[in-house]
Amino acid sequence: MKIAVDAMGGDFAPADVVQGAIIGAKESGVGIILVGQEPKIRAELSKYDTTGLDIEILHTDEYLVEGEQPAYALRTKRNASIALATRLVREKKADAVYSVGPTGGVVAAALGYLGMVEGFSRPVVGGPFVGFAPKTVIMDGGGNVDCRPDQLLDFGIVGVVYAQKLLNIPDPTVAILSIGAEEGKGNELVKGAYPLFKKSGLNFIGNVEGYDIVTGKANVIVCDGFVGNVLVKFYESLGKVEVRWLENQLAGKLPQSEIEKICNDLIRLTNVADMSGGGPIWAVNGLVMKGHGRSRYNEIARGIVQTKDLIEKDIVNALKNELAVIRNRLQAKEAQ
Repeated sequence: MKIAVDAMGGDFAPADVVQGAIIGAKESGVGIILVGQEPKIRAELSKYDTTGLDIEILHTDEYLVEGEQPAYALRTKRNASIALATRLVREKKADAVYSVGPTGGVVAAALGYLGMVEGFSRPVVGGPFVGFAPKTVIMDGGGNVDCRPDQLLDFGIVGVVYAQKLLNIPDPTVAILSIGAEEGKGNELVKGAYPLFKKSGLNFIGNVEGYDIVTGKANVIVCDGFVGNVLVKFYESLGKVEVRWLENQLAGKLPQSEIEKICNDLIRLTNVADMSGGGPIWAVNGLVMKGHGRSRYNEIARGIVQTKDLIEKDIVNALKNELAVIRNRLQAKEAQ
């Protein structure tokens, strides 16, 4: 099993990427292909004991930087580190690619070199983001800001596979995020998606509202990426503000070690994606893992371990199989 790692992506590349990849390789037992500028990668590798580890380097001078237009950048930098790493998956030389580089570039490389799973029109990002509701995932978390009703159903299918494979929930409940629980509430997108979910055969429980998220009312909550991204970033930032407030309020009232533990627990509960090391770009025809650009070595190591787990769970084929089941249900109901 090999994981291609974009060694040049992220705010702390290549130092933290290389260190995280080494730790991840030790913990998971996978082979690593570090893609990027070989002299810099070797300089970082020399700082650690890599005896017995299966670590290769694929050299390229090119890499993407934050702020570049992804499609244009990949046309002008055809050997960018994320491009070469993704091509390794297409060529069956790696089982997955992991990057903490610019999201647009990771998605563009995935689309360009791996394509979509047949039946899906767009990549999807998402997963658990509320630590107080660990059995709830949101789809989409920011990959698609303008959507059609049928695409929301695709997001729901992805969420079901996520909940089944990663959270071990056999028959996850599915809901649409809206401004009211009643059928007919919401914007045109939500209203158009509601009947599709009712016919899908998914364990659909209707609409949920914002305050239902933290209670775990549904295992899969579906929304467009505009709403999802705002929601996730608001929740994460709220946790950081609360930590600063707590530190000030508890100063002198509790031992500093207890204050730090409380605050660290709160950060973990409100920054779930960062703590996990990232998640997959769903619905592309290959396993592409994306971590946050500000990830440090420990988060990258967790991302490598999680990537191995998803390879073993064969999530791409699981998604294909679930899509086929849902499509057959819909066609059967339409034929009645």
